[in-house]
This record gives sequence, structure tokens and C-alpha cells, in this order.
Amino acid sequence: MSDTRSVALVTLGCTRNDVDSEELAGRLSAEGWTLVDDASAADVAVVNTCGFIEQAKKDSIDAILEANDLREHGRTQKVVAVGCLAERYGKELADELPEADAVLGFDSYTDMSSHLRAVLDGRSPEAHVPGDRRTLLPISPVERDAAAGEVVLPGHGAGDLPRARLDNRPWAPLKIASGCDRRCSFCAIPTFRGAFISRRPHDVVAEGRWLASQGVRELFLVSENSTSYGKDLGDLDLLEQLLPELVAIEGVERVRVSYLQPAEIRPGLLRAMASVPGVVPWYDISFQHASGPLLRRMRRFGDTDSFLELIATVRERQPEAGIRSNVILGFPGETEEDVAELERFLVEARLDVVGVFGYSDEDGTEGALLTDKVDPDVIAQRVDRVTRLIEELTAQRAEERIGETVSVLVEEVDAETGEISGRAAHQGPDIDGVTLLTGSVDDLAPGALVTATVVATEGIDLVAEVAA
Repeated sequence: MSDTRSVALVTLGCTRNDVDSEELAGRLSAEGWTLVDDASAADVAVVNTCGFIEQAKKDSIDAILEANDLREHGRTQKVVAVGCLAERYGKELADELPEADAVLGFDSYTDMSSHLRAVLDGRSPEAHVPGDRRTLLPISPVERDAAAGEVVLPGHGAGDLPRARLDNRPWAPLKIASGCDRRCSFCAIPTFRGAFISRRPHDVVAEGRWLASQGVRELFLVSENSTSYGKDLGDLDLLEQLLPELVAIEGVERVRVSYLQPAEIRPGLLRAMASVPGVVPWYDISFQHASGPLLRRMRRFGDTDSFLELIATVRERQPEAGIRSNVILGFPGETEEDVAELERFLVEARLDVVGVFGYSDEDGTEGALLTDKVDPDVIAQRVDRVTRLIEELTAQRAEERIGETVSVLVEEVDAETGEISGRAAHQGPDIDGVTLLTGSVDDLAPGALVTATVVATEGIDLVAEVAA
């Protein structure tokens, strides 16, 4: 067998996983591996899994099985599972999924090349026994910085920024932190992603400069909880200080901040997001529900009135702001009154995009231990009902933007139809709809930033005309 071996990374889940895959790709490339896009053309298919909710787990297992099928018709010899599902279940997943030649947790990332070579040579490493990664660091956030270097933190990079881009999009996720200290009773993420750790600002800026050198024009700041950034470094205002440094990077036109916890949003952060040129008016706020009593059962804070007040504060400064969120239906103990309160909030909030999830028990969470479960059929009915309401409301919200002037980052030019699409400043990547461009669009290419006027809508998508 040739010393030059090839690997393909198949990524599922969120943009944080995208960063992790690109870091793995950079490490492997530096070790002499050839990166290929098509798993069927690779010696090893590495599936970066998601372990967030039940459907994500199923999608990840399906991806592993699909990669396994490539052995019959492609070059693929081995299939390796990494990522959140692999970290969360370790040996249990390996035992139940023999189609994966190895199941590797986060601690394997720094020496992934050696592990993959061993797998190709028929020496699969033993799958790890998963544990609660929150226990790897001190309980006190301010004591974590010194110990953080001893724990593998995927996507945090190293001094030489071992990251290789796996696409040519004009935007890219940039990880500012990992882990979470919150104890939401429906969420298992802290157990397998660990305690909250901020990246040092100079590392974030350095990676931002590198991304800009690769043609990236929009930096998408990602983490499990961006509003906690800096608390372990002794400065909760650190994100406000970081934003001007990032928008000052040559080539960067936009900076977008994701995943804000409503209970942790500070007035200073809102002021910075509204006043720093280049920070887009987009607020990704994790409401999850609007019924105060139910939110307390979820180990969260807030209610309809406090959330509406927060939204009013945002729109007072930036009337054009895009606000998105996610909601969970069917958490144990949820009543029809709780659902009605959520619907009241959604009607009054006029959010631009809302993701709807049906609750499912997650191993190791408090919610899984609660006894007053909502019948699965009832959950499905509530998800359908709220989804239909949201589709109507968000379409109306999009229509309110007709006549608005928007700045659009061009992302795709269809070679066959000539259709050009991108995202206005209030539209987040992948999940918030797109803006279709008409008018004077000759010679536009991905990465171009153009001004256009919204003339029509298609659901949450906008149609905008570029002036001559």
C-alpha cells in the first residue's frame, strides 16, 4: 500500500462540528494525508457525528452505514466514527455498530493520523469508556484557564492553526468557546462537550485573519453559549472588546454572533452588537419556550413578558434586526396552557425564523428522570400545530421587509439557471432562508457584497433587486 493515504471527512450536525472537521483535516493534511471530498474515493471515511437529539443520532448512524456500503463499490477500506455521538457513547456505540472500524472520542483528535494509520493496518484502537467531561476541569470558571491546556478541546486550534477549509463558501464558522456550564434539564451537551472554556482572543483573531486570507468575508462566531465568553478569563466584557478586532481584519466585511442565552445577555453586549460597524443585526437567542413555569422545570429563566422586552430593546436600536430562536414542544409537564402561552409569545414577538423541536428523553439529563411525560402523539400534534403557526408568522415577517434596502453576501451562482442567491445581513447561514437577486446581477460571483431592495418574498426567502 502506498504511504500516501487519503481521507474524507463527512460532517453532520452544527457549525461547531464544521470547525472540528476542518481542524481534523488540517492535522491530517500536515501529517501527509490526501484530503478528498468524496468518501467513495478515500481510503478512510471519517464520519464526524452529532449526538444532540434522537433524530441527529439516527442521521449519524445512517451516515456511518452509508459509508460502510462504499466498501463494495469504492476505494473505501475503513470507516471511523468521531464527533459527539462517538464521544458520548464510546465503547457502547462500538459494540452496537460493528460497521465502524473504530469509534474515537475527542481525546484522539490530537493524534488522529496515527489512529487512522493503525486502523488501515488492521489495528483498531480500543473505544473509550465515556465519562462526564465536565469533571476534567475545575468547577470554578476562573480556575480553568491554567488547566485547559491539559484537556482536548476540538476546534480550538493550536499555535500553527491546523485547519484546512473543506469548502469555498465566502463565510466560515469561527469557534470562540467550547462547552457549557448551564444545566438545562433537557440537554446532555455539557456532559460530552465539557465545562465552558473560552478561546484566547488572540487565537480567535489569528484564526480570523487566516480565514480572511482564504477568501472568507463573513466570520460566524460559534460556541455552545457565546454570552458566557470571557467569564473563565476573568472578563465578561471580552466579547464586546473582541468584536472590533474581528471586523478590523482586512477582507472581513461581516461578523455574526451566534447562540445567545437570554438570561445572560448584558446591555453592554447589545450596545456593542448594535454599534460596532460590521457586526450584523442578527440575534440568535435561545428562548426554548415562553411559559415561565415550564421554563423553570427546564432549569431556565424568563417568560413571555421579559422576552418581549428584550426583543423590543433590540429593535429599538435596530428595527431591521433579524431575530431567530428555537422552541421545544412536549417537555414533561407541558400543558395546553403552556402551549397557548408560547403561541402568544410567538405572535407578539414577530421572529424571523424559529426552529421547532419535539422533546425526547436524553441519557443523563434531569428531564429523562421526570415522570409526567407528554404522550408522543400529543407532542407530534403540538409540533405540527406550532410549526404551521410559525410558518405563517415568519412569512408575514418576511413580507414586512418588502421595500427594505438590504446588503447581500452572494453565496451561490447556479451555472445552469443563472440564479444568484445569498444572504442579507439579518439572515444566518444555512438555516434562515436566502435572498434571491434580480436586476443588475451580471458578473456577480460568490463573495460579492451588494446592495439591493426587497421586492417580493417566497416564504421566509426574499427576492431583492440590485439597482443599476
